[in-house]
Amino acid sequence: MTAADRDLPMLPPELRERVLAASLRARNAGRPVPDAPEISAVEAYRRAANAFYAMLCVLSDDDWQTPALRGLDVQGLVGHLTGVEHDVHRALAGDPDVADADHVGSTQAVAARQAARPPAQTRAEWRRAADRTLDLVRPADAAAQGKGAQEAQGARVALYGMRLSANTLLVVRAFELWTHENDIRQAVGWQASVPDASTLRLMTDLAARLLPQAGAGLDQQVDVRLVLTGPGGGTWDVTVGGGPPAAMPVAIVTDAVGFCRLAANRVTPAELDVDVTGDRACAAAVLTAATTLALD
Repeated sequence: MTAADRDLPMLPPELRERVLAASLRARNAGRPVPDAPEISAVEAYRRAANAFYAMLCVLSDDDWQTPALRGLDVQGLVGHLTGVEHDVHRALAGDPDVADADHVGSTQAVAARQAARPPAQTRAEWRRAADRTLDLVRPADAAAQGKGAQEAQGARVALYGMRLSANTLLVVRAFELWTHENDIRQAVGWQASVPDASTLRLMTDLAARLLPQAGAGLDQQVDVRLVLTGPGGGTWDVTVGGGPPAAMPVAIVTDAVGFCRLAANRVTPAELDVDVTGDRACAAAVLTAATTLALD
């Protein structure tokens, strides 16, 4: 230390706390800058539905007959999604018959009957069903503008064994539409799509919040810091699993879109570009658990 160094004034002892407090006021912890504008769950669903419909409008007749998923061709998969919308309508009306229905089995008849129809009829039927969903949820969304979303849409909706708020259900629906849009894109040889950052933010938040539920069966309790990078990403601290606590916490850093594909069970943990700090075996178990969130 030189004499000049010794003559420097001492920094105030509270300076570090003041800088940190100012930083948190300027930017929420764990959120990218610039952050995605906030949108409602209804708007996220509307955007996902519009993107899905736009893709359907440019498919050729041959594309509709391309094998896509679970033995369904593209037309059958769109029929499955029409069946899902019908079940959503029933769930929003409180119909107990769909509360614990099987997601695939409940829609199979609607998927199968598309085989003999012109694709344009299948496309139009799905669009009407999606528009009906929007008609049913828009009044609650309008009420949310005055009351706050939690108060206006706090009632639980029972569907496919899930008990969710209407808001959360709509994000689940946006997630499924995006997933099946990309199933179809892959089937016909098109490039994958990425949700807009605001919709993606709701999807990543949903997947992160459901991670403890997905990993409930793990035999160790793991404190996880999940960092999802890119637009729509963020940081979440969650505890996953039961049993004795793991020796150390785990940090998982990966791309937001990649993590959503993992949660949709469209990529495996081995295919995900991920950086792990801590016990890699625990991290692998957590990422594997995330794939069980998918309904398919």
